[in-house]
Amino acid sequence: MHAKHRGHEAMHAEMVLILIATLVVAQLLLVQWKQRHPRSYNMVTLFQMWIVPLYFTIKLNWWRFLVIWVLFSAVTAFVTFRATRKPLVQTTPRLVYKWFLLIYKISYATGIVGYMAVMFTLFGLNFLFRIKPEDTMDLGISLLFYGLYYGVLERDFAEMCADYMASTIGFYSASGMPTKHLSDSICAVCGQQIFVDVNEEGIIENTYRLSCNHVFHEFCIRGWCIVGKKQTCPYCKEKVDLKRMFSNPWERPHVMYGQLLDWLRYLVAWQPVIIGLVQGINYILGLE
Repeated sequence: MHAKHRGHEAMHAEMVLILIATLVVAQLLLVQWKQRHPRSYNMVTLFQMWIVPLYFTIKLNWWRFLVIWVLFSAVTAFVTFRATRKPLVQTTPRLVYKWFLLIYKISYATGIVGYMAVMFTLFGLNFLFRIKPEDTMDLGISLLFYGLYYGVLERDFAEMCADYMASTIGFYSASGMPTKHLSDSICAVCGQQIFVDVNEEGIIENTYRLSCNHVFHEFCIRGWCIVGKKQTCPYCKEKVDLKRMFSNPWERPHVMYGQLLDWLRYLVAWQPVIIGLVQGINYILGLE
């Protein structure tokens, strides 16, 4: 191997420089794109995350992943269709948040099990049960991938649906003033009454008051902040204190897991594209 590459040190150094330069330029362009045109950036990133793994799945014959991908895509397409329809059905916001919250919890649990399987192998505990290390490592890496990939994809679809629903309801606008005035008895996330009598149509559940004094259904505001990736009040856009909202120590990991997924979306969506671009440049320049 060393003999094969001897004398190519200059070419290898040039390839490394091309890789570093491409990564830096691509990162700068992506940051500028995200800051100036966040809507188009988020839509293209979401499409990339949704479609790029499909290419590798078909190419490498990962049929198990393909089956799960098809099921997830079918249900998510239905939920997204419901979220973007006008007029918005009253039960749709809760349906959307329930579905994406379910996927969020499943991806969280899958990722944790995968991480434990990897640690189980690294510490050699698999030998206690006479399990081959490659089997437990493959299982751990696969579960980690499933958990992180669907966790990232779920959060981006949920954010898009949350924007559409909130804008349709009228108490929220991502770029301007709300089209409706919020009364104290209405939840701005789902558009339904907060306090209802037993004989009235509505949702009876716990409420949560933000620091700006706006009140919401507890399920709705948690779905808005964690599932929908929003950290501002759905009406006045004052920043939400997530540490105060999730004061229970057992709920803190959900916040950190969500932040981890937001960081990983760059690796899932854009890293394969950047690596492909680097390979294309190397091919054009005759570098192998």
